[in-house]
Amino acid sequence: MEHRILDMISSPADLKLLTDEELGILASEIREQILLTTSKNGGHVAPSLGVVELTLACHSLLDCPHDKLLFDVGHQSYAHKLLTGRLGIFDTLRQYKGMSGFPKAAESPYDVHPSGHASDSVSVALGLAMARDLRGGDEKIVTIIGDAALSGGMAFEALNHAGQLQTPMVVILNDNEMSISRNVGALATYLGHKRASREYTQARDGLQSALEAKGDWGHGLVDFGRNVKDSIKQMIIPGEMIFEKLGFLCTAPVPGHDIAALKHTLRVVLDAEVPVLMHVVTKKGMGYAPAEQRPDVFHGVGPFDLATGEVKKSSSSAPKYTSVFGKALVREAAANEDIVAITAAMKDGTGLNEFAERFPKRFIDTGIAEEHAVALASGLAIGGKKPVVAIYSTFMQRAVDQMVINNALPDLDVVFCLDRAGLVGDDGPTHHGVFDIAYTRMIPHMKIMAPSDEAELVHMLHTALSLHGPVALRYPRGEARGVELPDAPEVLEVGKSRTTREGSDVAILAFGRMVQEAEGAADILAEEGVSVRVVDMRWIKPFDEDAVRRAAMECSLVVTAEEGVIEGGIGEGILEALAANPPAKVPPVLTFGIPDRFVSQGKIPLLHRELGIDAEGIAQRIREKLASMKSEA
Repeated sequence: MEHRILDMISSPADLKLLTDEELGILASEIREQILLTTSKNGGHVAPSLGVVELTLACHSLLDCPHDKLLFDVGHQSYAHKLLTGRLGIFDTLRQYKGMSGFPKAAESPYDVHPSGHASDSVSVALGLAMARDLRGGDEKIVTIIGDAALSGGMAFEALNHAGQLQTPMVVILNDNEMSISRNVGALATYLGHKRASREYTQARDGLQSALEAKGDWGHGLVDFGRNVKDSIKQMIIPGEMIFEKLGFLCTAPVPGHDIAALKHTLRVVLDAEVPVLMHVVTKKGMGYAPAEQRPDVFHGVGPFDLATGEVKKSSSSAPKYTSVFGKALVREAAANEDIVAITAAMKDGTGLNEFAERFPKRFIDTGIAEEHAVALASGLAIGGKKPVVAIYSTFMQRAVDQMVINNALPDLDVVFCLDRAGLVGDDGPTHHGVFDIAYTRMIPHMKIMAPSDEAELVHMLHTALSLHGPVALRYPRGEARGVELPDAPEVLEVGKSRTTREGSDVAILAFGRMVQEAEGAADILAEEGVSVRVVDMRWIKPFDEDAVRRAAMECSLVVTAEEGVIEGGIGEGILEALAANPPAKVPPVLTFGIPDRFVSQGKIPLLHRELGIDAEGIAQRIREKLASMKSEA
């Protein structure tokens, strides 16, 4: 590879020595590097390609890490990582023990916060600005947030607070032509129309004068009416922008791939003494035709052919759990017109594409608004419908209160389908779905199931839809086991397990994906003469207490295995049950799950091995425990 400008960049300070033309060359080199790495590793390609020039403009004018540059979510941060001393490890992007795909404060002083969930960056930025003001600091605070993330309720709460405080900060709206929810836009009409103070008006007028003094391009920036309705239609209250009403000074749209225009605007808004919203129009996937044409596919993608853009397919013929769920829900909805599907900006990710096409009037996408989605489901249930809420496990964390108060307290018929439950792999700790067992198990009236294969998922969805009260169904990301799908789903008996293999020495009570690892451990130990019973528990709540008591009475060691946190997990629940109502013989109990720490990114088998919850890890710990018990006898 011939010598590049990128190879000479050791920190953002180096950008200040480059001309705008050289920055343009650097932008092309950054895109090439992003594509070279993500074609091998996968990643968030389209979002990061879309903000290369914007990232360059910000870092060329800011003095980071003294100044603070934040990214809402972290899908847009690859250029930032390349400019902040991580070119040498960029090929480890999203790999086990490699560089995170998201900003990570422990990885670099240039990464401000762990931005893995949308709509939180304005809150964090405002907190930084307030801390600066309290200690008399002078750092600039800038956050980049996408138009979809800006529709989230948390972002509006932060904008409202920032507009009230009038402390200097810059919110850059990355408008990448992804439309903002109509419902959210309609809600804007109910916001207060409190006018800005005289001091704000004077500051706004001063900034407008400064922009106009820059010449023709400055006049264009303060022409608030021009092109705004076309670029963010859903964020307009007739005649005025909602952000102006919230107390922000707003620029007109700035071309997001024009470094000179971006720098001109940034210079002025960074000097403003009020909060500013800088509206930047970018193209998702910019510079790579396949990503420009299919930004949804390249939002988060696995390894792909760089020349053609074709995503490399797995050699396995097994379907993905998400796909099985989507098809099963379509069949259920065809037989029951009361079923309504709800998701929060994740139609593709949750497998609801076909449902949306078949039953458009019964499909609801709330945008990035999980709390609203779950509360909305309660209203639909009260109204006689059967809502199915499909949201990733990690994002459902945001709506626990609505699960408790709006759905469980009135004991409503709502099905929560928690996709990406358990470890998810390359996206790391912000996306691992390891807390849902703990946060759903604590809720009264809640029933919880975990399928061990795709056939079980079909049965469990059918069962959940037949039950009264709230039901949570958790299933993992990725490929299922390749078992035959049932022609007709069955209603499973509540709280009853199934034994997949008999054994008398050790009983492994396994939940969900851990059944497969438990069976692998049983195979390993069988070769050593250890007889292992494997029980697919099926139900997390209520769990099969009879199966637990039989295992305790008939085996010398009981093991629980779950792909969720041990603290508050179902293993603890089984221990509590044995302690509260002990059988005549209570054997030792081993609990397997996620330890009390955050787990990094990496392929699932590698993470399972690291945590000791793969087949060999389970077998080894059982082997050691049996040896210890024998020596103590």
